[in-house]
Amino acid sequence: MEKINAKLLNWASLLEDNTREQAVRTATMPFVEPHLALMPDAHLGLGATVGSVIPTVGAIMPAAVGVDIGCGMIAVRTQYAVGDLPTDRRPLREAIERAVPLSAGAANRKVSREHTGQRLQELTVLAEQAGFDPATYAARWELQLGTLGSGNHFIEVTADELSRVWLFLHSGSRGVGNRIAQRHIKVAQEYCRRHFVELPDRDLAYLVEGTAEFDAYIGQMQWAQHYALLNREEMMDRVVRQLSEWVDGDVERLEEINCHHNYTEREHHLGRDVWLTRKGAINAAAGRDGLIPGSMGTASYVVRGLGNPASFHSAPHGAGRTYSRSAARRTFTHDELRAAMVGIEYRDTDAFIDEIPAAYKDIDQVMADAADLVEIRHTLRQLVNVKGD
Repeated sequence: MEKINAKLLNWASLLEDNTREQAVRTATMPFVEPHLALMPDAHLGLGATVGSVIPTVGAIMPAAVGVDIGCGMIAVRTQYAVGDLPTDRRPLREAIERAVPLSAGAANRKVSREHTGQRLQELTVLAEQAGFDPATYAARWELQLGTLGSGNHFIEVTADELSRVWLFLHSGSRGVGNRIAQRHIKVAQEYCRRHFVELPDRDLAYLVEGTAEFDAYIGQMQWAQHYALLNREEMMDRVVRQLSEWVDGDVERLEEINCHHNYTEREHHLGRDVWLTRKGAINAAAGRDGLIPGSMGTASYVVRGLGNPASFHSAPHGAGRTYSRSAARRTFTHDELRAAMVGIEYRDTDAFIDEIPAAYKDIDQVMADAADLVEIRHTLRQLVNVKGD
């Protein structure tokens, strides 16, 4: 851990200058108390750095939470070993791709499953309690529950160091969460303009606790966080069903972990209550299990938190990009992607070039930097990878 200044602590040994500068700007906001913690996977983000943990008193910056509210991971350990699986894994990949709508904007054609309907009813009640209608943000929000999205979101079948099979996926609150975030980022910018607040970056605009704007954001953001949690549960139910059909047997869920890495909660740290924003970071309280994915083609980790107080009980959320998507497309080739994915069943398309492992930081270095934040329980290697274009 490096102390950059009194308000910024850094765990990243791989840190670009522009990322460091952005984190310093965020840390200087007057309501960031007592300091900002920069995670090992930190990289440039919108307003605030991805891979930062930001405690605030009396205010929240919606862009710091981000546009994929509640994005995170879910993993299930099954009773199967790699040797129990059929050797041809393509049918499983294709079955998962049929069961879970992929790509940006994708949706289910109808709500056809009882467990989907139950989750939607729960979300409808919560939205009523929060005083808003999700349809004002996304007319198809109900049909997007149980959908993956695109970019770095994925579904994987993996194996740990004991060859035990895990199901592993990454997604968030989809279009409705994005539009909730975009709306309140604009509200915050207008609030600061109206109150003559000079900002070092307009995406550091904030809402002040005790105002109607703040309360509306908190209620809708927390709803989106729960939507993301249930979205992952819904997809996992479908993936479990597809695995069960592929192996022709029941799937036991011997262990299940579901955790956010883009969210805000009211927490108590270093003697005070704060709004703690984890923008690309997981809760790593002592004894708490979490998930840290690598990129497609590299290892992911099941971890247990060490409760480091200086990090606000937090840890990294993944590898962190070193190339933007456009830069990765200019730099890497389809053949290089194929070489990185040898031995993994995946959809072979150049649409995934910007997700090539070389576009990300070395996950092993990220985990070494996180040694005082988490302990590694299991290392997962991909058998099957599913992504949206």
